[in-house]
Amino acid sequence: MMYNAKVILLSLMVLLTSTAFQQPTPGVVPEYTADAQLKFPEHYRQWVYLTTGFDMSYNPAMQMADHHMFDNVFVNPEAYKTFVETGTWPDKTMLVLEGRGAEGKGSINQKGNYQSTETMGVEVHVKDEARFPGKWAFFAFDDAKPATMIPTTASCYSCHADHAAVDTTFVQFYPTLLPIAKVKGTFSAAYRKEIAASAQK
Repeated sequence: MMYNAKVILLSLMVLLTSTAFQQPTPGVVPEYTADAQLKFPEHYRQWVYLTTGFDMSYNPAMQMADHHMFDNVFVNPEAYKTFVETGTWPDKTMLVLEGRGAEGKGSINQKGNYQSTETMGVEVHVKDEARFPGKWAFFAFDDAKPATMIPTTASCYSCHADHAAVDTTFVQFYPTLLPIAKVKGTFSAAYRKEIAASAQK
């Protein structure tokens, strides 16, 4: 009788442990304050890393002679998984652009550049279809404080709409995702037009 009780107890413990491991982990979604500011995504560096740009600028007149900068891009895991499957971004996608200064000589490094430990800025591109009229919005953070949405009159909106490869995002600069979008046929009309114009030059 005692043996049966032990077997039942052990079986119950195994069942409970198994169930606990099967519980889905909560997904990463945008979080806002009561006054509609976006909360800083504190753990974005644990998300999926997409790419790093160096001294990139979309403005030909922009000069950065006094410093160099790396741009690291991360995306929440759920959005990445959906993109790999479909070639486009789902609702609640969050893309984080992290700017870090470039360091030259340091330790044993004698040439080339490596990233500074201090961030120069963090911007987030959020897809929240029910909240934003254009589905997407930009936020620029000052430290880890909540950020107010950048007005839609800012040039970043029109630039992304006119040149982005997929769903107003610059997938053309994400080397592991661009081939997926090509296979899935999800390039934007604007990007297809740019590709065609470039091929004719």
